[in-house]
Amino acid sequence: MASKKNGSKSASGFDSWRQATSGSTTSNQRNKARKTRRMPAVLQRHIATLVLLACLCVVCVWGFTPLSERITQGLDIRGGVSVILTAAKPDGSTPTGDEMSTATTIVQNRVNSLGASEATVQKQGSNSILVQIPGATDADSAVQTIGKTGKLEFVRLDEIGDADALARLGSKDASNIQLKPGTYKAFMDGSSITSTSVAQAGQSATGAYAVNVKLNSDAAKTFAKVTRELAPTNGRIAIVLDGVIKSSPAVQEEIGGGQVSITGGFTAEEARSLKTILDSGSLPVTLTYSESRVVGPTLGQDSLTQGVVAIAAGAAIVIIYLFVFYQGLGLLTMGSLGIFALLYLGLLALLSHFGAYSLTLPGLAAVVLTTGSAADSSILVLERFREEIRMGRTVRQASMSGVKHGIATSLDADAVTLVTAIALFAVAVGSVKGFGLTLMLGVACDLVTMFCFKAPALRLLAASIEKHPRFWGVRGDMEEGERARHGQPSKGGVAHA
Repeated sequence: MASKKNGSKSASGFDSWRQATSGSTTSNQRNKARKTRRMPAVLQRHIATLVLLACLCVVCVWGFTPLSERITQGLDIRGGVSVILTAAKPDGSTPTGDEMSTATTIVQNRVNSLGASEATVQKQGSNSILVQIPGATDADSAVQTIGKTGKLEFVRLDEIGDADALARLGSKDASNIQLKPGTYKAFMDGSSITSTSVAQAGQSATGAYAVNVKLNSDAAKTFAKVTRELAPTNGRIAIVLDGVIKSSPAVQEEIGGGQVSITGGFTAEEARSLKTILDSGSLPVTLTYSESRVVGPTLGQDSLTQGVVAIAAGAAIVIIYLFVFYQGLGLLTMGSLGIFALLYLGLLALLSHFGAYSLTLPGLAAVVLTTGSAADSSILVLERFREEIRMGRTVRQASMSGVKHGIATSLDADAVTLVTAIALFAVAVGSVKGFGLTLMLGVACDLVTMFCFKAPALRLLAASIEKHPRFWGVRGDMEEGERARHGQPSKGGVAHA
């Protein structure tokens, strides 16, 4: 009985030891499993980031292909007319923001009525409007239509106090006579017009055109009343546009129905221009053009070709440099530059689609500048990665801490560039403003490339870099790091006590 009891106790003790050992083993296995699960989660996150980035790049390629059609070209590349209009109020004061917004909208409507394809109208500063019309060749003709105030007035001739103008109105068909400000009072203006049309003047033997206007009901009653008063004496009504008498027909009878014909010996083009002005309404300010520029398409395309050649030559030099000095790691930098270029072009195409961007020669210079900056930031990250290895850290550790510190330094440089770009975009006008916008977009694409490609790609490649240091160009760095871990001086260095 005693033997059985002892055997039972012995078996019980062994079971307890086995359970304790088994529990400890299970606990260790669980800890290892947690660690195993934790590492793949990080790797999976990096892989998912790269997959999403690849999908975004595919969308970008689809968005900017074909390149010449998807990215709007500025006038200095495509050719056309660029005009800067300066606004002022009649009393010489600076227009308000609302008045400038109204003027910009009216000018935009006039440009659209001209049938100009992809024309842009932008408010510049506090009192300027930039108008760009691709393909146009005559700046003066464009300004005559889009820059006129367009204030139409109907004035009784017997209420005009300008003696010089009245003397010149001796001819029945006299037109284009300037009236002195304050010498007349209109009984009706262009705000009463509901529709306009162009037609050949009925009694003109020269083939001249007229602009027929339709008045609203209240204005039609006013016009009928005035013509009824003037008909017995064959009085005349002066049709005045921006202070200039366009025509002054005699009234034979009361004119009802609100139909009025504006004549003045207009050609078909002049009549259509007047119709455009009347349809868009009168400007709340007076516009004068302070700068105009006409660029031929041949000159612009030659400049674009030279810019593309410069970019290609620069890219070739960078590729050679990367292969010579960084070997396999140079492929990573080349890949980051490729991703950067796809994102950059896709973003420019997206903004062009919504009419918010056009590529100019200064913008092309900004593209070259930001591409060089992107290459510089990639090299900065690689150098910090290699420096961490030389300090004794493993490749995997260097891919974490080195990339982190390298990106932090690149962020400082990009922040300075971004502040400069924002300042140019906010303060400058014209092509300089476009340079600032292009520079700003390039910095944004570089930031996306750093966080979504450079960092995850280098961390995923850490194992391969450690196995094949010669191919990746870090063999010497790893040897120096090994000496640093063992307290040995670096190659060519001196040991210290």
